[in-house]
Amino acid sequence: MITAGSVLVACGAGDDRSTETVTVLAAASLTGVFDTLEPLFEKDNPGTDLRFSFAGSSDLAQQIVNGAPADVFASANPKQMMTVANAHMVEGSPTNFASNLLTIAVRTGNPTGIRSFADLADPARTVVIAAPEEPCGAATAQIEKSTGITLKPLSEESDVKSILAKVEQGDADAGLVFVTDVRSASGKVAGITFPEAREATTEYPIAVLSNGPHKDLGRKFADLVLSAQGQQVLHDAGFSSP
Repeated sequence: MITAGSVLVACGAGDDRSTETVTVLAAASLTGVFDTLEPLFEKDNPGTDLRFSFAGSSDLAQQIVNGAPADVFASANPKQMMTVANAHMVEGSPTNFASNLLTIAVRTGNPTGIRSFADLADPARTVVIAAPEEPCGAATAQIEKSTGITLKPLSEESDVKSILAKVEQGDADAGLVFVTDVRSASGKVAGITFPEAREATTEYPIAVLSNGPHKDLGRKFADLVLSAQGQQVLHDAGFSSP
C-alpha cells in the first residue's frame, strides 16, 4: 500500500529539515506527462518529494475510497472521479485538465492490414480492449453502441499497458488504447486513427483529496497541471484541451 509522510534528512551539522512527500494517484496514461512535471514541481517546491502511483482509474478510485493515503487524484474519466467525490473525499470540485481519444494500436508495419474500427470485428483478427469499468473500456463500449459494431475481444485488460504489451508481443493483432498511449510507446506499436473515436472523447479530471496529509502541496501540483506550462507538456504528449 502506498504510504505518505515525512522523512527526516540531514542538511548539515545541527540542521535537520523534513522532506514532505506528496502522493499522486494517476491514470496509467498520464505516466509520461507526470514524470516530466515531477522535476519542475520539486524545483519550485524545495524540500518536496513527489511520488506517483499509476494504474487503472477504477483501481485507484477504489484504493482511495478504501483509505489509501494520497494528496491528489488524476482520473482518466469523470465516472471514477465521481466515485471518490460521492464518498466525500474530494476538496472542492474536480477540474477537467485534458481530453483524449481512442486509437487502434497495431504492431509496427500493421501486418494484418487493419484500417478501421469495423476491421476489429473480423473474426480472423484478434483484439484486446480495456475492461468496461476502465476509461478505455467505457469509450470502446460507447463506440460499439453508436456504430452497432460489436467486438469479441480476446481479453479485457485492467490497464492500457497490458493491452500494448499484448499487441507488441504479437499475442493480439490490435488493441484499443488512447492516442497518447501509442505515442508514449516509443515506436514499439503504431496507431490507426478512426473517425468514430470522436464520438467517445474522454475527459481527464484532477482533484485534491480531503484526507491527504499535504493538501496545500497537492493544490500546487494540481495548479501546475492546469498551468500553461503543464498544458504544454500535455499537448506535447498528444492530449487535447478539455
